[in-house]
Amino acid sequence: MIDRTHSTLSQAMCRALIVIAFASPLPAEDWPQWRGVHRDGIWRAEGIRESLPQGQLTIDWSVEVGPGYNGPTVANGRVYVMDRQTDGKQTERILCFDSASGKSLWMHEYEARYAKVGYTAGPRASVTIDDGRAYAVGSMGHFHCLDAASGEVIWQRDLNAEYEIDMPQWGIAASPLVYQALVIQQVAGSQGATMVAFDKLSGKEVWRALNEKAGYSSPIVIQQAGQNVLVCWTGESLSGLNPLNGSVHWSHEMKPTRMPIGIGTPSVDGDLIFVSSFYDGSLMIRAPKDSLSSSLVWRARGKDEINTGAKSVQLADGELNSQEPEYGVHAMIGTPIVQDGYVYAVDSYGQFRCLEALTGKRVWEDLSAVTGLRWATIHMIRQADRVWLFNDAGELMIAQPDPDGLNIQSRAQLIEPTKVQLDRRNGVCWSHPAFAEQSVFARNDNQLVRASLAE
Repeated sequence: MIDRTHSTLSQAMCRALIVIAFASPLPAEDWPQWRGVHRDGIWRAEGIRESLPQGQLTIDWSVEVGPGYNGPTVANGRVYVMDRQTDGKQTERILCFDSASGKSLWMHEYEARYAKVGYTAGPRASVTIDDGRAYAVGSMGHFHCLDAASGEVIWQRDLNAEYEIDMPQWGIAASPLVYQALVIQQVAGSQGATMVAFDKLSGKEVWRALNEKAGYSSPIVIQQAGQNVLVCWTGESLSGLNPLNGSVHWSHEMKPTRMPIGIGTPSVDGDLIFVSSFYDGSLMIRAPKDSLSSSLVWRARGKDEINTGAKSVQLADGELNSQEPEYGVHAMIGTPIVQDGYVYAVDSYGQFRCLEALTGKRVWEDLSAVTGLRWATIHMIRQADRVWLFNDAGELMIAQPDPDGLNIQSRAQLIEPTKVQLDRRNGVCWSHPAFAEQSVFARNDNQLVRASLAE
C-alpha cells in the first residue's frame, strides 16, 4: 500500500528545498587573475547597481599600501596586491588582505633593486591565484609561488639572473597565466626564452619559445580547431602557440619603430583578435575557429603617437589610401573592446574612438571620458549590457558605447590619483581595478580601497 501522506510530504519538502536553493544568493564571482576569471574583462555579476552617486563613491574600507602599477586580484575572500618599498633596502612586497574588512593577513617581502627600469613606482603584474597558490612576478623578474592562504613560499626563481633578461624599458609586466599543470610567463629571456612555461607545482622549466624582444602584454588562451591556443603579444609579434610545448602555430610581425609599448591584452571577438600600441598603431587579425591558422584583416599606423589618424591602412587584399575618413587608434595602457563589429579603444591622448572592426575606419571620437593628456588611460570592463570605465583620474563610470556614440550614464570618484606612478598635474591612477563580490577594488600609490556596487 502506498503511503500517500508520506509521498505528498516528501514532494512538498523537495519543492521547499528547490525554492530555498533558488532563493539563496549565488556565490559572488572572484577576480583571481588579470582581467577576471577568464582573462577577458567580463564581470559576470548580478545584483549590481544601475547608476553611481554624484561626487565620491562610498568606500567600505581603505588600507595603506606602497606604490605600484599592478592591479589587485580577489579570490576566496582575500585580496592580493604588490608594492615597492625604498626606505632603507629596495624591496617588493606581496600583500594579502581580508576582502570583507581589509585586515592584513600576510606579507612576503624580498629585496629587489631596480636597474635599467624606467618608471620605478613598483611592480606591474597582477598576482594570479590558482588552486590555493599565488603566483607573483616583480618588475625585475623575481618570480614567486606562495601558499595563497598563508603566504608561505612554495618555490621562487630569479628570472633576471637565470635567463639573462633583455630587460624591457618598464620591466617585467605580464601577469602569470596558469594553464593546466603550467604557469606561463613573458620572461624576455635570451636564447629563445621570450615566453617560458614552468611546472606550476615545482617551478621547473617545461618549455621556452620565441626569440624576440619582450612586450608588456599578458597572454591569453583561445580555441582553434578543437585545441587551445596560447596568444602572445610580444615586443615584435602577435603569435599563436601550443600552450603545452610552445610550438608556433602562426605569427604576425609587429616590430616597433622606437620601442615596444604593447601593454593591453589581445582583445577577442569571435575569430577576430585585436591589439593596439602607443607608438605603432593597431593590428587586427582573424584566427578561424576551424583551423590552426591566421590571416591579416587590417593594419593601421599613424605618423606618430600624436598624429594617430592613419591616412592609409593595409588590408588583407592590399593597401587602401584615402584622405577621409581616418583610420586606427594608438592605445596606451587600457585594453580595447571588440564587440558586434566595432572596436572601442582609447587613443594616446585620451580620444575614445569607435572603429569598424573589419576595416579600422573611424566611426566617432569622444573626449569626455578622460582628460586629454599624453598616456591617457581608461580600463574597460563589460558587465551585463554596459561597460564600466575607470579612468586615470580615479573616476568610475557606467557607459554604453555603441556605433552612435559614447553614452556615459553616470560617474563618481572612486580613488584619488597620486604622483608616484606619474608626476603630472594631480597624478594618475594607472592600475587596473578588480571587480568581485559585488564590489570594486582599486589602488593608488598610497591605499587599497573597496567600494560596494551592489544594488
